[in-house]
Amino acid sequence: MKKLIAAASIALMGLAGTATAQDNYPERPVMMMVSYGAGGATDFQARIVTMTAGNEDALGMPIAIVNKPGAGGRVGWNWLATQVEPDGYTLGAYNVPHFIAQSIEGGVDYSTDSFEPIANWGADPAVFVVGADSQFNSMEDVVNYAKENPGGLTFSGAGLYVGHHIAALQLEKAAGVKLAYIPNNAGGAGAMKAVIAGDVLGGVNNLSDAFRAEKAGNVKILGVFDNERSDFLPDVPTMKEQGYDIDNASVNFRGVMVPKGTPQPIIDKLAEIVPAMFENDRVKGKMEAGGSPMHVMTRDEVIEMWAAREETLKELLSGL
Repeated sequence: MKKLIAAASIALMGLAGTATAQDNYPERPVMMMVSYGAGGATDFQARIVTMTAGNEDALGMPIAIVNKPGAGGRVGWNWLATQVEPDGYTLGAYNVPHFIAQSIEGGVDYSTDSFEPIANWGADPAVFVVGADSQFNSMEDVVNYAKENPGGLTFSGAGLYVGHHIAALQLEKAAGVKLAYIPNNAGGAGAMKAVIAGDVLGGVNNLSDAFRAEKAGNVKILGVFDNERSDFLPDVPTMKEQGYDIDNASVNFRGVMVPKGTPQPIIDKLAEIVPAMFENDRVKGKMEAGGSPMHVMTRDEVIEMWAAREETLKELLSGL
């Protein structure tokens, strides 16, 4: 009997210790994994939106960004889904449609069931870019070249079954052309460098990356893969405006998630604090200065968005 009482006491003490650890979360700095290289749009934005994490009115502990690039995000998300202790001290940046489209296509160790969303910070549409001295000045020029040179229009993107690739597939279908899409292992930053260096004739990239490159005089932006023009690029028409039936399926939603199995109290705390971090005036100012569109969503809103995007992508990818 005494042994049973002692065992019960130890178990209760263990539960109390766990509860205390969760109540006091975080007790040390937190890491956030970005599945793309340093300097790209996801990395650039992740560092901005987490810069106030150490404030007393936020987490009270800093968030350190760790890059695990490769295979269009697959390397990082596989690692987050299969190797990380779900204790709240390793977060992950998500990109939608990227990780959802990749899970639909297969060959990865994750799906939407592998992660718990926390909050969304941005919605970054894809754009078509060419070098500043390119012969192309409109999407009509690009499509005409592609028709005259089937498979000869080389252009870069951040990987396979990421937003850039989906935009490219949509363009092929809408324009009735065959393009030579070249995924770049260095992500969006590497894909943009390939355009600027003239290694490819064009590229599909994030608006935020392209905005900064255009301001530097390195590229021309010919079209936006979204339903409406962007406030950052009011003079650049959408693909629909240029006669191509392309919607916003490739728009890159970015946010924070944690591995499945993370304790619910930690998920709840993060879900309460993180959206408020994104709304910080300093954060919004730096995002705007960098040409990075914000779109803050709560955990419940992200859950709905993930489910809706998954259905859209299943239909879209089966058709392409």
